[in-house]
Amino acid sequence: MSGWNDKVIEEFRANGGQVGGQFAGAPLLLLHTVGAKSGQTRVNPMMYLKVDGGYVASRSSARPAIAVFASKGGAPTSPDWYHNLLAQPRVRAEIGTETVELVARVATGDERERIWNAQKAAYPGFADYEQKTTRQIPVVVLEPAP
Repeated sequence: MSGWNDKVIEEFRANGGQVGGQFAGAPLLLLHTVGAKSGQTRVNPMMYLKVDGGYVASRSSARPAIAVFASKGGAPTSPDWYHNLLAQPRVRAEIGTETVELVARVATGDERERIWNAQKAAYPGFADYEQKTTRQIPVVVLEPAP
């Protein structure tokens, strides 16, 4: 998986946040987390969804908060990046050509359902991931760091 991620990261950075293949046209970001055990910085490409109710301040404009999904393709366990951000919720994300500082929190209840259902409607592959696993796939909201 690391080699595949490295290729996506390289393409993302070379093309101002755009990639081809299965992510062509999809909203993609590079999430930087700190390894819960290693303390090393980790970078993972992933799809995101804009979320109402929060703003990520940037130098040039304000953006809605965003959500990411710990689907791991429907695997029985959550991805390592999810465990990393539970241990250290302050993260960075590369979105397009900009890097922003964020704080992660796990959405629950109605908020989680609203965001998750919107993601499944926009990208039905996420509904497939849900069918492959017995765990509830975490929805993580990324908001501006104070």
